[in-house]
Amino acid sequence: MSTSSQDAQLQLDALLIAGVQKRDVFADVPSGSRTAIDRPGIKKLLEYAESGDTVVVWRVDRLVRSLMDVLNTVALLRERGINVRSISDGIDPATSTGRLMLNMLATLAEYERELIVERVTAGIAAARQNGTRFGHPLSDPVVIADKLALAREARAKGRTAEDAARLVVWSRATFYRHQMVADAARASSAM
Repeated sequence: MSTSSQDAQLQLDALLIAGVQKRDVFADVPSGSRTAIDRPGIKKLLEYAESGDTVVVWRVDRLVRSLMDVLNTVALLRERGINVRSISDGIDPATSTGRLMLNMLATLAEYERELIVERVTAGIAAARQNGTRFGHPLSDPVVIADKLALAREARAKGRTAEDAARLVVWSRATFYRHQMVADAARASSAM
């Protein structure tokens, strides 16, 4: 089961009612970009489960996130003699009907996630078009110049780059980056 405060307790309660012991519950923080095999909870499950065991999931989309991942994970488990059962979906891939339902639900879950990604992408594009800026706010060039002058003065007095940067609440890399930009701007204005 993947966890988040939204439905982790609901999932856990359903698993316990289905007869799963709390010590046998494996959880992951949701991550749509990882295949099931790369997630720590699935790795632990695969190390723990033995032939003849049944992996019980609250819903198929809690086990894996994409159709190919569902198929690959279920096939891997079945090759090892491990069954999969979904409580909410009523799916048992040990039967041909269960496999059909598993494939259909996985396809619908993947479609739903793709729609969400499309809507989020469209929302971000609309926000950008309306002037919303994402990322760190731009720094005031005057403040940067003042901090750079202080850091350079500290360097001239023998302080290390790291100490000079720390004086103006920058990392050493930020100090060097601002120094390079200022030097490049000075060089281009001198031409």
